[in-house]
Amino acid sequence: MTKPKVLVLAVGNPSRGDDALGPLLVERLSGPLEDAVERGDVEVLTDFQLQIEHALDIAGRERVYFVDASVRAAAPFELTRVFPSPSHSFSTHALAPEAVLETYRTTFGEPPEAWLLAIRGERFELGAPLSEHASAHLDLSLIHI
Repeated sequence: MTKPKVLVLAVGNPSRGDDALGPLLVERLSGPLEDAVERGDVEVLTDFQLQIEHALDIAGRERVYFVDASVRAAAPFELTRVFPSPSHSFSTHALAPEAVLETYRTTFGEPPEAWLLAIRGERFELGAPLSEHASAHLDLSLIHI
């Protein structure tokens, strides 16, 4: 079975306030992307964080969008091209998109075109609701996937 050409891979923890921005983007896009998903043009995945195993998810794609909350991104969001780069982490527990692409390159060869949609968040405490600013940033970011 052929994989869809585009993968939207959103990460975040819905129980940690604005960290839910990635999964919420996928939830809000479910209607507008429904036709593309049904045609097999787009696949959407969510997870709590990026892992080395996600290199397998990007195999066979033409383009990948990583979606995540960020405290460093300019408000309301930043959409940037990402390229493979080794991780300097002491663990494989959580990786940056660049490290997932590097894992792919090391294992399979050149990765697909990849983009990071970093949506500005403010509050990441366990049990916190989505902040008002983050909700507005999410609304503005929806047109970029």
